[in-house]
Amino acid sequence: MRHVGNGNDMDMDRLKLVALDEDDLAVLSACLQDAVFKTADMAFLKAGRTFTLEANRFVWEDGADTGRKTWERRRAVLAAKRVNAVRSRGIDLAAGDAVHALLALRFKPAAEAPSGTLELVLAGGASVALDVECIEMQLQDTGGAWGTEFKPRHPLGL
Repeated sequence: MRHVGNGNDMDMDRLKLVALDEDDLAVLSACLQDAVFKTADMAFLKAGRTFTLEANRFVWEDGADTGRKTWERRRAVLAAKRVNAVRSRGIDLAAGDAVHALLALRFKPAAEAPSGTLELVLAGGASVALDVECIEMQLQDTGGAWGTEFKPRHPLGL
């Protein structure tokens, strides 16, 4: 996992990460857990073989819950490169304003490594599957943070 930055103090709070293997992908997944986005925030640029997702991610890396009453979200862009095809399940692509919650990123290797399927696991049983040549993803915060009173909660045992 590489953290890429330009040394500017304004960038110090913003994530800029690159994932090139499954361990790196686990870090991106943790950073994106509970991110919310609209269907229209997804794009597949077939000619450039790039899938992008703009989302409002919950800032989990802020640390432990110490009785805080507010947390933060940030606008971020996830870009997957070397994408050959994109499939979705449980998403009405015509409903651009429908909101989805991202639960995890998973990788299923194909018979011929390093290719495989990157899966964006969404709440409600929906998913987006990216057939990729290899894992090559970037996550970058694109704006400042804003406060939220709502911290995502998950039932025990999930």
